[in-house]
Amino acid sequence: MTKNRFLSINFLILVGTVLGVITGLSHIPFLFHAADSISKIIVNLLSLISIPMIFLSIVSTISGMQNMDEIKLLGKEVLKYTILTTIIAASIGLILFIIINPAQSGIGLRGLIESAGEGEGYLSVVLSMFPSNVVKTFNDGNVMGVVFIALGLSLSILTLPTKNKDILHDIFSSLFAAILKITTVIIYLMPVAVWAFISIFIHNLAGQDWNNINSLFWYVITVLLANVIQGLIVLPLFLLFKGISPIRAFKGMSQALTVAFFSRSSGAALPITMQNAQQNLGVSERVSKFTLPLCSTINMNACAAFILITVLFIGTINGVYFSWIDMIMWIFIATIAAIGNAGVPMGCYFLSSALLVAMKIPINILVVILPLYAFIDMVETALNVWSDSVVALVVDKELKAK
Repeated sequence: MTKNRFLSINFLILVGTVLGVITGLSHIPFLFHAADSISKIIVNLLSLISIPMIFLSIVSTISGMQNMDEIKLLGKEVLKYTILTTIIAASIGLILFIIINPAQSGIGLRGLIESAGEGEGYLSVVLSMFPSNVVKTFNDGNVMGVVFIALGLSLSILTLPTKNKDILHDIFSSLFAAILKITTVIIYLMPVAVWAFISIFIHNLAGQDWNNINSLFWYVITVLLANVIQGLIVLPLFLLFKGISPIRAFKGMSQALTVAFFSRSSGAALPITMQNAQQNLGVSERVSKFTLPLCSTINMNACAAFILITVLFIGTINGVYFSWIDMIMWIFIATIAAIGNAGVPMGCYFLSSALLVAMKIPINILVVILPLYAFIDMVETALNVWSDSVVALVVDKELKAK
């Protein structure tokens, strides 16, 4: 999807938001019923792609690696820092969610939009992580089971002869590309979806406590604050720990970060990211060409924080109880989901939707968040590119020291 199309869709989403407010305030029965029908169609479409998206994103990413030796290499260098920084980002998201508790005043939000059913505790899903029936696992929406199957299948594919491995990788990559086509269609429908959900939201808002709106505000603050802490505190401290100047690194990558912020695409910023890293910061061409393209698909610090905060926020609002074990488990689930993001348009948003659907939690509120997501996505993309650059700098320094 081109940048101009994204801009036009963002404009239409804004129009849909305004029209949704007008429709919701009008209290016209016909428009309300139309919005209700459209919202159900959108929810069904998101449910359709949820589990296949999680499964195929993981399999297509891991099976595309060269061999087990590359896995070992990544484990020693790139992968260990990718996983480390992503886990830290998710952990920061969890800590902020607990401290700020944006869902505390938003329990009534589930009454603002028609509920699609009750959620279920995630501990029961964790207990069924080791499935005995593949079909039942997908049919039941067992996220942990699907992730387990995807990881096992992906690693098994890497052990096959090159010819067989390439064939299977092409198959799963093609299937994943097909899923992305469906997400593209859904993105085009988002302006209408936003109109529908905002209409229902505003229509049901009359007589409700304004703390419900306040909770959405604090949700956005929680997400943005998690990104700011990761980008301006954690990653600079990590560079200092490795003996690298964070100020010099930030200045050297400023062009790439600017492009990432306004384009909302790590891929679009990749050529400038590589150029800045090599010319401004002295990263070797070998490390730059290997690390940055890989990190642009698997190093998703911001995505992990967004997924964790969003799932806990919407789940809590819908009455789902998350124990301490559940919340800690979500750090790792969000990390795995973020690594499997692999360049999906609005990937964090759709993966959050997929996980919520798999847990049988209503996702209607997620569409209400969409008008706010455009700015969130800009900040997240810049953070992801900044994190990619940090990993490349650290790996380059360590390899040069050997």
